Order: sequence, then structure tokens, then C-alpha cells
Amino acid sequence: MSDPGNYAGSTDRSIGQLVAAATAEMSALVHDEIALAKAEVRQDVKRGAIGSAAFIAAGVLLLFTMPMLSFAAAYWIHHWGLGLRWAFLIVAGAFILLAALIGFIGWRKFKKIKPPEKSIASAKQTAAVLQNAKPHPRPAIEADAILRRSGSSLAAGKGVESLPGGDKASSVARSST
Repeated sequence: MSDPGNYAGSTDRSIGQLVAAATAEMSALVHDEIALAKAEVRQDVKRGAIGSAAFIAAGVLLLFTMPMLSFAAAYWIHHWGLGLRWAFLIVAGAFILLAALIGFIGWRKFKKIKPPEKSIASAKQTAAVLQNAKPHPRPAIEADAILRRSGSSLAAGKGVESLPGGDKASSVARSST
């Protein structure tokens, strides 16, 4: 956040200017937190895409290469003297192990996806700060001066003490809202 002491005439800033500055800075804070969340989500989407690509590659591998390579490998094993049935079982087992390996790589990539931890922590920190924020104390101002300045009909002759509610502080609070 910016330092209010850097503004020219910062001691003479009105409540409207202070509210406008606070609103602008709160808006900037929210925009920054949204940008942080987008960056973290984008990173996790990239990891998810890599994991999906690994699963798709495993599926494509099994789908298109199984028939051709199975027959070629089985006949090659059979050529070495093993029965044709055993040769086909060995080839099928090898392809299943290869698909399991590629699937494991994809599973590990999906496992690395996490919620946007930095954004969540930042939002919680901001909420904690805002919950503990206390309004700045206002300097004591005579209630009659406020009523006269606001043009209220109460300033014409009634004292603040005669207002319902009793004390000056609550009367000032009601008249300034």
C-alpha cells in the first residue's frame, strides 16, 4: 500500500479523499490477489495437461501398436523355439507393463496438482487484517458546530443534550451519517 505521507497536503485530505484512496488501494489489492490466483491455476493446468497427455499417449500406444508389434514379437519369440501361445502371452505382458509405466507417470503428474496455496494464504491474511482494522479516532468537535455546518434545524435553539439518545457523542454520530 502507498504511504499517505507522500501526498502533498496529506494533513488536509478530506474524508472523501481518504475513502477514495482506500477504495482504490483495496481494489488494487483484490486485482493483485486475482492475478496471483490465475498464475497458480495456470501452472496447475499446465501440469494437468502434461499428465493428460501422458495418459493419452499410453492409450494411443496400446491402441495402435498392439496388433502389429504383438504379432511381430510373438513370431520372433516363436522363431527362438518357444511355443506360439507362450510367445503371444509374453508379448502381451510386455505391452501391459509398458502401459502401466506410462500410466504411472501420468498419475504422478496429476498428483502434483495443488490448490492455489499462495492466493488462499494471501486472501486469509487480508481478511485477518481487515477484521482487526479499527477506525481512526476523530478529533473532538463541538456538536453545535457540526449541526450549524450541516444546516440542521436542531442548531437553531435546541441543545444537543435535549436530543433523544442523550450524550453528545451519539448525537454527533447520528448527525454526521
